Amino acid sequence: MSDTPDPAPLRRTALDAAHRALGATMTDFAGWDMPLRYGSEREEHTAVRERAGLFDLSHMGEITVAGPQAVDLLDFALVGNIGSVNEGRARYTMICREDGGILDDLIVYRTGADTYLVVANASNAQTVLDALRERAAGFDAEVRDDRDAYALLAVQGPAAARILAKITDADLDGLKYYAGLPGSAGGVAVMIARTGYTGEDGFELFCAPADAPKLWGALFAAGTGSGMVPCGLACRDTLRLEAGMPLYGHELSTALTPFDAGLGRVVKFEKTSSEGRFVGREALEAAAEKAASTPPRKLVGLIAAGRRVPRAGYAVVADGQVVGEVTSGAPSPTLGKPLAMAYVDAAHAAPGTEGVGVDIRGKHEPYEVVALPFYKRQK
Repeated sequence: MSDTPDPAPLRRTALDAAHRALGATMTDFAGWDMPLRYGSEREEHTAVRERAGLFDLSHMGEITVAGPQAVDLLDFALVGNIGSVNEGRARYTMICREDGGILDDLIVYRTGADTYLVVANASNAQTVLDALRERAAGFDAEVRDDRDAYALLAVQGPAAARILAKITDADLDGLKYYAGLPGSAGGVAVMIARTGYTGEDGFELFCAPADAPKLWGALFAAGTGSGMVPCGLACRDTLRLEAGMPLYGHELSTALTPFDAGLGRVVKFEKTSSEGRFVGREALEAAAEKAASTPPRKLVGLIAAGRRVPRAGYAVVADGQVVGEVTSGAPSPTLGKPLAMAYVDAAHAAPGTEGVGVDIRGKHEPYEVVALPFYKRQK
């Protein structure tokens, strides 16, 4: 007999039956049984770039912060200036440790005068929840675990607005990027946010889990004739890679500060509330000063000259020396070549730098250094 406890069963979203009915290949992702792909991930990727894709993102972690001092708590707990976020708007930010290491990257929606919805990555949701509750000491604010209160669906792609408009009377034309509003879609109460993780225009819709199958069906029907397809996590990864968007555990980690990751812009030392105090401030001030005087390794894009695909952890080399490390890599359906994001020494990080390669199983494959993102949609 083994003393090792049985692993916890995978959690299933409210749309699990719909995914299986569509023949999805399922995979374990952060303890959730999620659709990896429904057919060809290349075709799903292309559908999002050219038409639209429908995603189930219900594995993401929703945390509500509410109360008279909710904004003070968030300004203290996070690196961004949450006090400057107007009601109905959202902000990309991070939560860091005292030493400046990144615990997670987040989107914070201001859903009311004193109410905020913090959306964390699935793998870090409990970590973020625990950190917010610990940091809430002394603030008149509640930190509530709402992971079971929401399902999250997304429609992404050039046709997303046209498709969603068929089932909602919300003013989508007036909904700005990184904004959200309450409304109805397909007869379901939702919060519609103009956010996404694909590099395309699109919307994320928060609803009650019990309403998710009805909303999924309404969106599916609305997309008929527009070329919209259901999409899994595999194409979501290649889409975000082309768009140069970081993924926690790859481009972001506790070993890196936002300044190391080239995202120092999200750190706001001047804040509307919390008197400028926030967790990790001293370490991040030092990191900012160091980055200004001695640039750290820089996150860059690499495009293959050949067909071999780099993977996370592969060494980036130049002149026979290791000068960096790949953080993400995959074939690009849009560019037709293997791509990678990598942290590279500043001396080899300028676009067009010659002699840079990736060590793929002992062979140094040539790569072109380019600025991120690889792909940017036409407005």
